[in-house]
Amino acid sequence: MIVVTGGAGFIGSNLVRSLNDLGRDDLLVVDDLRDGHKIVNLADCDIVDYVDRDAFLERVVWGEDLGHVDAVLHQGACSDTTEWDGAYVMRVNYEYSKALLHWCAERSVPFIYASSASVYGVGPEFVERREHERPLNMYAYSKFQFDQYVRRRLADLPAQVAGLRYFNVYGPREQHKGRMASVAWRFDRQIVEDGRARLFRGSDGYGDGEQRRDFVWVGDVIAVNLWLLEHPGVSGLFNVGTGRAQTFNDVARAVIDFHGRGEIEYIPFPADLEGRYQSFTEADISALRRAGYERPFADVATGVRAYLEWLHR
Repeated sequence: MIVVTGGAGFIGSNLVRSLNDLGRDDLLVVDDLRDGHKIVNLADCDIVDYVDRDAFLERVVWGEDLGHVDAVLHQGACSDTTEWDGAYVMRVNYEYSKALLHWCAERSVPFIYASSASVYGVGPEFVERREHERPLNMYAYSKFQFDQYVRRRLADLPAQVAGLRYFNVYGPREQHKGRMASVAWRFDRQIVEDGRARLFRGSDGYGDGEQRRDFVWVGDVIAVNLWLLEHPGVSGLFNVGTGRAQTFNDVARAVIDFHGRGEIEYIPFPADLEGRYQSFTEADISALRRAGYERPFADVATGVRAYLEWLHR
């Protein structure tokens, strides 16, 4: 059995669907379904059981035997970067992750978990080293602090532990995220509704819509997770991005090209984001490559087209 936390969420449900495609349906999904809209992400998936997040944590804390577990894919978290209730974020993201880590370590179960590129703050370097990590919000801090917790114990852990620092992921099964969904999803909605993709005007020395981020297709994120499952000897912290930044204009143009219509409108840069906005991100994927991962990553034009073909199928 494989446990997928956050299994009804964006990346978690894509993992479940991909594992199904590989012939695995012995999957225990853990999530918080107070937002029941997420269940659409599992409607085409087959799982062996579902357990509520809090009930699962209680079972983990008490050291309950869940039967044979091949791996835990820990994707569950409060991913809202505007959530400033620090006690809540640290409980859900940090303490929960610690409990799962210890449960896995006691049973020598591989533990692959979602970290985040947000740990780097505004950069400008995006390398898995402490001197480059400057989290700017509670979500980022909770991810950073758990990475630090893992770092201090990694050499002594009996089984695989891999933390994946996802950059700007886009793709199927993210519609429930609303304002936290990718810009590809938001631009698509805007083009469909009124033909205008709205991008920020210039900031931090970048021209209108020329802010650059490492936009990564969710299919590539899933491929890294599955590769790690197949290589249990690989542990560590790894950036998961394309390794090449592209502009928000590139994303908007890919959406417009798909629909064959639409235009870009530039809107004022929000004052409340000044000094707290990632105008540039670009994953250094050297560590992932050194670990043996060789598959190429899709560029924006390829990934966005694949996404929109799925979205409008």
